[in-house]
Amino acid sequence: MKRALVSVSDKHNLDKLARRLHDAGVQLISTGGSAKFIEAQSLPVTPVDEVTNFPEMLDGRVKTLHPAIHGGILARRGMPEHVAKLEEHKIDTIDVVVVNLYPFRATVTNPDKTPTWEEAVENIDIGGPAMIRAAAKNHDDVLVVVDPADYDEVCDAIESKSVDANLRRRLAWKAFQHCAAYDASVSEWLWDNAGFAEPNSLPPAAVIPVSQSVPLRYGENPHQPAAFYQDDSLRENAGGGVARAVQHHGKEMSYNNYLDADAAYSCVSDIKEDACVIVKHTNPCGAAVVGANRDLLEAYRCAVRADHISAFGGIVAFNTTVDADLAREIREFRSPEDGETRMFYEIVIAPSYTPEGLEVLKGKSKTLRILEAPPRDAARLSWRQVGGGFLAQSADDVTGDTASFEKAAEATATDEQMTDLRLAWTIVKHVKSNAIAVAKDGRLLGMGSGQPNRVNSVRIALEKAGDEAKGASLASDAFFPFSWNDSVEKACQAGVSVIAHPGGSMRDSDAVECCDKYGVALFTTGVRHFKH
Repeated sequence: MKRALVSVSDKHNLDKLARRLHDAGVQLISTGGSAKFIEAQSLPVTPVDEVTNFPEMLDGRVKTLHPAIHGGILARRGMPEHVAKLEEHKIDTIDVVVVNLYPFRATVTNPDKTPTWEEAVENIDIGGPAMIRAAAKNHDDVLVVVDPADYDEVCDAIESKSVDANLRRRLAWKAFQHCAAYDASVSEWLWDNAGFAEPNSLPPAAVIPVSQSVPLRYGENPHQPAAFYQDDSLRENAGGGVARAVQHHGKEMSYNNYLDADAAYSCVSDIKEDACVIVKHTNPCGAAVVGANRDLLEAYRCAVRADHISAFGGIVAFNTTVDADLAREIREFRSPEDGETRMFYEIVIAPSYTPEGLEVLKGKSKTLRILEAPPRDAARLSWRQVGGGFLAQSADDVTGDTASFEKAAEATATDEQMTDLRLAWTIVKHVKSNAIAVAKDGRLLGMGSGQPNRVNSVRIALEKAGDEAKGASLASDAFFPFSWNDSVEKACQAGVSVIAHPGGSMRDSDAVECCDKYGVALFTTGVRHFKH
């Protein structure tokens, strides 16, 4: 290892790297700011323009794109004709390439300053990817380093003269992955900002950069290897949710934990009032909002009572701060069934905790996972894998705004019933289809999920609601195709006062006729909330 080319935007630990390379007898070649940084460490460094005998030009756009650089990187040391060409043109080999790229993504996603078009374009790196790709291609002879986290391992290997093929190939893989993610960010930004694409249109081709955040013990079942990958795309960069949650306490997260936590936090984040939502197997089984006669503690109690059997072992989510009193309630709450058994939860997730609340909650058990997640960004593209391909769609970001609902039957609803209808309509969006949600007095009474027919979903939701269904509001994720002895009639007979469904069925008039018969208010939403 005789010569190393260093050109980095991220100068984290560059001082340590440069000194260790110098002490190992490696000559340092560098560009612009990196060269000045190394000089400031009182270390010798050769500017690139002394190697190329050509000045940096075009505002730095051209500095390393030169045969004296790329010939030194790409030449195969074991091929006599390559070595001869280097000697003929007086080019020295470069054995280590340490490069990371202009901060394109950080520039275009800066929350404090929106870059101009020119500023964004000038942060598209050209020479850096060229050097990285060249070094990665010739990894048998050149070490390529793109991540400061690898500096120590690389220096250890150089100092001990133990650079092996496994290290070279792993770093080469990492280099190509680094470039691929970078190009994906540029491509996505151009699609969203260049002006040639229709607003909210889906690109004809896409690359999604993701990075492994957490290795998992297994997937949905123990025989399935699994990992959690964080979305590094521009659309997700400013977003929140489970991917950027901080775990304060408890066992490591599992595959199913991530799915359930995301379902719970997505649902509670859609509710406008301060609220609690409890999820089991990705379906909300309990929910309640803070109101005039209910604080957050009581909202939590109401959410558990909606279905305490399902709540046991579930995920508890809040869209507001968890304080010490609430934490103590979660910690000490007993099963409504026997008044003795303490409720057990896998996860508590909220946007924030008071210091006292966090400490109290930690005392519940050593295993309880406590997550603090930034507000969830719903404006994103949703991807789903199927055999041989992927489905993509914009997110279902329509929430429970009853102002756009159309009155379809004669009976009217009170303001309180419409507020409950808004809650039911918000909850049903997060329930697996066929989905029914019944709400009253600011809390979920029951839901029916995942049934092959809507009648069974209605029956299950009403059974959970029991006698409290009288005067309640019911929401359906899709239209009711029939009414006689069907979903609408069963709801009316149970005493439900208000029903909402998307409408659009050829038999919508049957639902209207049934509601008029029982004096039940009926609204069409014009929006469907299928969740498969």
